[in-house]
Amino acid sequence: MDRNHNHPADDLYVTTPGGSYEVIVAHGALDQLPERLHRLGLRGAAWIISDDQVFPHYAPALIERLRAVGCNARGFAVPAGEPSKDLAMVARLYDWLIGNGVERRDVVLALGGGVVGDLAGFVAATVLRGIALVHLPTTLLAMVDSAIGGKTGVNHPLGKNLIGAFHQPRLVLADTATLTTLPPRELRAGWAEVIKHAVIRDAALFTHLEAITDPASLRGESLAAVIRRAARVKIEIVNIDERETGERMLLNYGHTLGHAIEAACGYGDLLHGEAVAIGMHLEAQIAARMGMVEPAFVERQERLLRTYGLPTDLPPGTTVSDLLERTLRDKKVRAGRVRWALPQGIGAATVRDDVPETVVRGVLEGAQRCCT
Repeated sequence: MDRNHNHPADDLYVTTPGGSYEVIVAHGALDQLPERLHRLGLRGAAWIISDDQVFPHYAPALIERLRAVGCNARGFAVPAGEPSKDLAMVARLYDWLIGNGVERRDVVLALGGGVVGDLAGFVAATVLRGIALVHLPTTLLAMVDSAIGGKTGVNHPLGKNLIGAFHQPRLVLADTATLTTLPPRELRAGWAEVIKHAVIRDAALFTHLEAITDPASLRGESLAAVIRRAARVKIEIVNIDERETGERMLLNYGHTLGHAIEAACGYGDLLHGEAVAIGMHLEAQIAARMGMVEPAFVERQERLLRTYGLPTDLPPGTTVSDLLERTLRDKKVRAGRVRWALPQGIGAATVRDDVPETVVRGVLEGAQRCCT
């Protein structure tokens, strides 16, 4: 990881051409927000974008705290869930911002999980040709993955995240106290990205996760330490490859088929992390058929996914032909070839564009037979 800023080794810093910023993971981190904004020189109005589940828990106190130091703060709550990630909601947010006099010196505060972060980030990237963004992730998935790295976007009926922009935030402030109000299913879904990071780059983290027999018991600093370690994987990769031209594609492990499954099921039926877990299980089988990993790897990964309460079976109603067609619409397709992030073992992965369709079809047909 880039250490040009001489930060302590346990600090988390993203350093890319598009922007450099700190990622803070701590209990009570939201209390630091007014001071952090001031320190960054963000002294314009603050526009909090959240969802209708998270907003009542945290937004009123944040608005009060910001107004107490003279910041003009206001909030907007979108309906919770993946269906809010579309251009119609983007238009509503533009109306709110522009109608209330947003200025280029202002900041958008994305308070919520991955859906809110992607949506608010895209709005911040495009309104007035781009204003400052600060991520305040409230889900495990967002803390370790989606809030870091500057990807923003919304869905299109033909695929997930097909409309978007790279827009690095000025700060990521992850308050682990917010995880206490997270529904158990949402928390479980977040573990998919933690496990993914362990598989592609951190074998010791994978072993550590295996040693935790009851993930629900993780609390306080023990949980924060796991989140920081998983976030570090994302940060190190983003620092190498901001725009997903090479190394960053490894972060898509589980996502090629995961996104296809999500779209096929209708956004919202499966949580993103659940779809990624199923995708990881299927893509591990592709790697095994390609001779990249042993069958024991597939079994070990599946065991860990299930320990953390994640699904590995194809949802009923999905068809092989539909999933194959959707993979060809993936953003990572180049010259008609799907580029797959595939494991080489625990802690290592690579990108392949030579996976025969017959291999993918065989894995999907086998998975479909298991589910019927």
